Amino acid sequence: MKKLNPRLMSFAGLIFVLVFVSLMFTASFFLTADFYKFAKLNPPVLVNQVINSLLGLVFTGLILNGGIRFARSRGWLPEMKAFGPIIEALDKIARGDFSVRLEDEMRDHQMVGELARSVNKMALELDQMENMRQEFVSNVSHEIQSPLTSIRGFAQALENDQLGADERHHYLSIIENESTRLSRLADDLLKLASLDSEHVKFEPKPYRLDKQIRSLILTCEPQWASKEINIDVSLKEVLVTADEDLLSQVWLNLIHNGIKFTPQGGAVKVSLVSHADRIEFSISDTGIGISAGDQAHIFERFYKADRSRTRSNGGSCLGLSIAKKIIEMHHGTIAVKSESGMGTTFTVLLPME
Repeated sequence: MKKLNPRLMSFAGLIFVLVFVSLMFTASFFLTADFYKFAKLNPPVLVNQVINSLLGLVFTGLILNGGIRFARSRGWLPEMKAFGPIIEALDKIARGDFSVRLEDEMRDHQMVGELARSVNKMALELDQMENMRQEFVSNVSHEIQSPLTSIRGFAQALENDQLGADERHHYLSIIENESTRLSRLADDLLKLASLDSEHVKFEPKPYRLDKQIRSLILTCEPQWASKEINIDVSLKEVLVTADEDLLSQVWLNLIHNGIKFTPQGGAVKVSLVSHADRIEFSISDTGIGISAGDQAHIFERFYKADRSRTRSNGGSCLGLSIAKKIIEMHHGTIAVKSESGMGTTFTVLLPME
């Protein structure tokens, strides 16, 4: 059987509804007129119109409801059957079951099929968010449990009265380092929560970006000087409109990473240049590098390219995630290029405006 044109069907349906409603209002007019004549009443014209309109709406609703029920019982409205599974799926989603999926069995009915696809998309996105939330909670629990275990273990060891002064000092240093790591993790989690909620204070203003980066490099001098790292700085004069406090977290994180993962006597190169429409910042080191497989995940929260190096350096595995979030707030991009054992280069691009 040849399918009718959907537009023609819609137009015919509209005409039918208009004719049907007109008939119901006409019927209500004659019904009330006969009633007034029988009861010998003569209400005002406005009251008569209001009563006719309400009665016409009641007639329309009753007859349409009865007609739909009758058509559904005869199977003349197959698309109505699809709303049952959709309502059931929405109920499961509301109760936290995001694994539900609706099969596209109503391809001939565009509206119902589109609704089913929208429900599937919503369920899929909620399922992904739930998995991310569970993974995030698991990672946070693991990261918190690790320093707490160390603190508890070495605190118990300090109860031994036979410990020498050197051992006691060593254990206290470990407890202090683990406490600092735990504090840094809490700070980074608060920063991420603030950035994710978009309630963070964001105040862009013009300032000299080269001066900011040079000042931060000098702030880190004790770290790179103690490792005898050669710092090669090439900063062109650049005026940027951005949030100075937020961007300082990005530069500090990248500078600290370059120093931490560069061996004794290595080199770190920092450059800043401006182009016609963008600002380019890059920092390269001669450190241990990052494998190609790890580079795809390096900006994910709690991702560790080397499960041992982050702990030994007191990191929280959140710094690059925070940096990426801040750069995106400034409508910029951050990328990494590296090879294992050949060093790493991070490049940040920011729009001029």
